[in-house]
Formats: sequence, structure tokens, C-alpha cells
Amino acid sequence: MVIEHENANDVMQNTFIKIWKGLENFRSDSQLFTWMYRIATNECLNYLSHQKKHDTVSFEGTDNDEDDNISPSNYIKADSEYIDPDRLLEKLQKAIESLPEKQKLVFNMRYYDEMPYEQISEILSTSVGALKASYFHAAKKIEKFLLSTD
Repeated sequence: MVIEHENANDVMQNTFIKIWKGLENFRSDSQLFTWMYRIATNECLNYLSHQKKHDTVSFEGTDNDEDDNISPSNYIKADSEYIDPDRLLEKLQKAIESLPEKQKLVFNMRYYDEMPYEQISEILSTSVGALKASYFHAAKKIEKFLLSTD
């Protein structure tokens, strides 16, 4: 969710500290995993909110001469056209980042973490139907973004 590895480490460290400090307050109303995932999700959302205020997130690639040494073996062939997987991944990240927070969260949990809707529902305290709608709309927005020309 936070994109950069270094930032993810910071969020993870804060998450583990909060879990450790709050372990004695865990009530077993939900699974331990669900409780821990919720803490991690809140930490990510807090971090992203803080980042937005400081507007330091950048998705611009670095300009270098790597494009001059492009090898066809680095590309994926699709519809008689070669696609650079790195640029495709960058475009996917931009598409996900452009989503509203809730859709981004649901998409990441469902697509990357492969969580069942029921578990996401427990973590986010939202109905399964609302989650399915959020995921559907997120996927459509991502598809539209990916199919748009640069």
C-alpha cells in the first residue's frame, strides 16, 4: 500500500510495536490475524494520510540511459506488440494509487493478499456486498487507466 520498501519497513515496525503493546487488550472477538491485519491497515492509512499532507509521493521514473540498451528479451509480446513489463508495472501502480482510499484498500487486500471478502469484511467492518462493489469499481477504473494511452 505504501509503495516504497523503506516506507513499508517503517509502517511494519510501527505495526509490530502497536501489536506488542496492545496484545494484552486482544479480546478474541475476532481471529488474531484479523486483529493484526486491521492494525497494519490503520498504520498504512495513517502513513498515507500523513504523506498526502506533505505531498512527497512521486511516481516519476528516473531518467537514465537504460532505454538506449533495451533488449527485446526484456519485453512481453501481446497482440503483435512488445510491452515493457517495468513500465506496465509502473502504470499499474499509478492506476492503483489513483483510486479512492477505500477502493485502493479493498483492491490490495483482494488482489494482492487474495483475502476472501468475508475476512476483508471483518477487518474493515463493512458488508461483503459493499466490498464486492468497491472491488468491481476499482478493477474497472484500473482497467480504464491501463488501456488509456500515455
